[in-house]
Amino acid sequence: MRNIVFTGKGGVGKTSIAASTAVRAAALGYKTLVISTDPAHSLGDSFDIELGPSPVKVAENLWGQEVSVYGDLSLNWEVVREHFAHLMEVQGIEGIYVEEMGVLPGMEELFSLSYIKRYNESSEYDLLVVDCAPTGETLRLLSIPETFGWMLKLMRNMEKYVVKPVIRPLSKRISRLHDFVPDTDVYDQVDHLFSSVEGIIELLSDNSKTTVRLVMNPEKMVVKESMRALTYLNLYNITIDQIVINRVYMDDVDGQYFKGWKEIQKKYIAEIESSFGPIPITRVPLFRTEVLGLEMLKKVGETVYGDRNPLDIFYHEEHTEIVKPGEGHYVMKLRLPFVFDNRMEANIVQVGDLLTIRIGNHQKSVVLPTFLAGMKVTHAGYEEKWLAIEFRKKETAK
Repeated sequence: MRNIVFTGKGGVGKTSIAASTAVRAAALGYKTLVISTDPAHSLGDSFDIELGPSPVKVAENLWGQEVSVYGDLSLNWEVVREHFAHLMEVQGIEGIYVEEMGVLPGMEELFSLSYIKRYNESSEYDLLVVDCAPTGETLRLLSIPETFGWMLKLMRNMEKYVVKPVIRPLSKRISRLHDFVPDTDVYDQVDHLFSSVEGIIELLSDNSKTTVRLVMNPEKMVVKESMRALTYLNLYNITIDQIVINRVYMDDVDGQYFKGWKEIQKKYIAEIESSFGPIPITRVPLFRTEVLGLEMLKKVGETVYGDRNPLDIFYHEEHTEIVKPGEGHYVMKLRLPFVFDNRMEANIVQVGDLLTIRIGNHQKSVVLPTFLAGMKVTHAGYEEKWLAIEFRKKETAK
């Protein structure tokens, strides 16, 4: 199954580009599902129909879905939510606050990730198009499995070493304590939800199945955010195979009012092409009418892809390489092209065979190969568009 993920700064038109890609693929005969993981759903508006939390047929070979955290709570989280509700009621809190307490931060992202994994495992569709939230939320989504994996391990250890042997037997004799002790079903449902996204980062970073397409407008703030997004996506080893510059003023746009805007756009288009190349870049004009409904989406899809198959992988590059400059000396290089330009500092912490790399507000933990795990990080710095991390044998490291 092929996965194409669309993201970009809010308001750049990524939903229209995602929907048009799905329409184009469906017209070529691919069974296609496009899902929106953006809490502020506009995918249904783009098709000019109403979508729901389950796939809705939009056209031949084409289905659409808007992921809803509330729609999934009753199926995947009800036991846990009932426990939260009970805890709140014991403390004298009732009503809407109880319902809201069941929706933890990151729940929307977890459900979105679980759908991506579920559809890939079922192989029900040929193509999954994901209309993601704006870039900041998309990047937070990528960090969710690692963050919650640590939390799940902590909860399981508490259940195994504290709750089962100590607190649960004690709660049978102290009724007040019993009100606060979760049942085994609570832990089981938490475990089930988090296991449903296990391996999702590996799926998203498998460039034979998944690529990201970055949508932007030729504006300074959008370009800067897109640079940061590409850097962070590279950190997670996720491939961007296309840049779509949306809402470009074409040469036939007349009038003195638009003359200045056209010059501004030309400036930033040149910057995009010089900064993001050799990733393929496509320009999409600002159409004279709203991009709504299947006919307009079909027109956009033809503009974006021309004669190309949207399922093709348009570009690939390695994000990580390890070189050996000398005996007992290795350098791990990570392609992070805009770190220096955007003044983002890299912090690196090594604990045993685990290397944690933090760039700005995002971090990733990497399990080191065996031959590096016994070495020590001695230096890290930037070489053009690469972060170079030096490893040396501990006895020779200074």
